[in-house]
Amino acid sequence: MPDLIVVSLESWDQVWRRNQHLVAGLLARDPALRVLFVEPPADPTHDLRSKRRPRVGAGLGEIDGVAPGRLHRLQLTKRLPRRLDPGADDRLARGIMRAAGRLGMRHPLLWINDPGMALLAERTGWPTLYDVTDDWLVADRPAAELERLAASEATLMRLAGEVVVCSPELARRKASVREVALIPNAVDAAAYRRPMPRPSDLPDGPVALYLGTLHRDRLDVELCASTARAIRPDASLVLVGPDALTPVEREQLRAAGVVLLGPRRRDRVVGYLQHADVLVVPHVVTTFTDSLDPIKLYEYQAVGRPVVSTAVAGFRDVDDPRVTVAGGIDFVDAVAAALPARWRFPDRVDGPLTDWSERVDAMASVLRRLEGPDDRAMSRP
Repeated sequence: MPDLIVVSLESWDQVWRRNQHLVAGLLARDPALRVLFVEPPADPTHDLRSKRRPRVGAGLGEIDGVAPGRLHRLQLTKRLPRRLDPGADDRLARGIMRAAGRLGMRHPLLWINDPGMALLAERTGWPTLYDVTDDWLVADRPAAELERLAASEATLMRLAGEVVVCSPELARRKASVREVALIPNAVDAAAYRRPMPRPSDLPDGPVALYLGTLHRDRLDVELCASTARAIRPDASLVLVGPDALTPVEREQLRAAGVVLLGPRRRDRVVGYLQHADVLVVPHVVTTFTDSLDPIKLYEYQAVGRPVVSTAVAGFRDVDDPRVTVAGGIDFVDAVAAALPARWRFPDRVDGPLTDWSERVDAMASVLRRLEGPDDRAMSRP
């Protein structure tokens, strides 16, 4: 395979998501592959508005611990909002092109997860894969931002040699525009079935636990607060994952007794899931969340715990007697009812799991299609 440039919506950090699993798997199966992983740009203006210390991008560097010498990251800087700086995307695209040149990537494949970087595909003409993991066109965003995203996605739908989606609902929506390939999420099956010690920072007593990014696009903050109040003081609601909430939302949760632990490394996350008494999915149900294929569905099933979820995509459709789907006060009651059944891992862990290796195989096939005969000839030594 030629060199690969991945323009991601998320940074490469200790919390592994879909992109990290797929890229790491591709690097493991092809010892000649090199990857430039482009992270979201630093945004010092947004930092100031959010009362955080402004920072600039870290630039070009190597990611340790995966494929020495073959996996690089790039973080640029978006100095002003797009409404004040119409040339922001052009500068970001040129920054990616310069970094590719520094690494000697002359004819790479381009994997775009961030629709805002459609301009890069236009500028370079590199063979492009558009990987759709969320339907941002129906997210709760200002009208100007949605208009910009719609124009960018239309460009990618026209230019991309391949389009991949992660959920059946996304496949239904996007297939009305063009042909797409469905590659759902998965789980590291072996890691999730290996018993881990109970994390020391889990509260004493029964625990209802949520794993995932804390963001209003997904998390029902009011439902979390109601659940925490209902199960106290005998049990605790614990949220594990990156925190993108506002200070007001964070204080609302803490006032209700919710325990916010923040993100945990991927090798430690398993222990939190294995030692929860019930796993919960207090998500809002919207057109946006209906587009998702939640990775936590695969992770929750892998540890065999009882699950209580709102009627979101994935969980509402799964055929698993351990999953209860409920909303509002019924959700709260279902969590409370599930807490006394405190079996211990690895009890009740059974059934087949879809491993990330299968999804890596599927993505490799898509990338091979994207790499035409001429490109394959160029990539051979």
